[in-house]
Amino acid sequence: MKDSLAARMHKLGIRDVDLEESFARSGGPGGQNVNKVSTAVTLRHLPSGIAVTAQDSRSQAINRKLARERLLEAIDDRQRAARRARMAAREKERRRKSPRPAALKKKILESKRKRGALKKLRARPDH
Repeated sequence: MKDSLAARMHKLGIRDVDLEESFARSGGPGGQNVNKVSTAVTLRHLPSGIAVTAQDSRSQAINRKLARERLLEAIDDRQRAARRARMAAREKERRRKSPRPAALKKKILESKRKRGALKKLRARPDH
């Protein structure tokens, strides 16, 4: 499982030196262990500022692994959202630049002519 985490980190461009790990006491079930041992893990990715906390298990090692998985998922989600936004912007620009169909352009110009003729009728009559 460690290999797949390392592979995902490499694929996403995340290095171990970019991660800041801190430990705190967990809450919830776990009895005396969670009250005495710092089993909660907070993992922060310094370049992006994304932070995740894992305190699901009584084991610090399992929580470290869970925190890494959650962090990778959060970073992956953010990258996917950025990619979707770039694609949407490209598509919007493409639609904006594409020419109007001839029939639609003709219809728009005809409605403008009618509107202009209607406004001319409002003009003050010459003496």
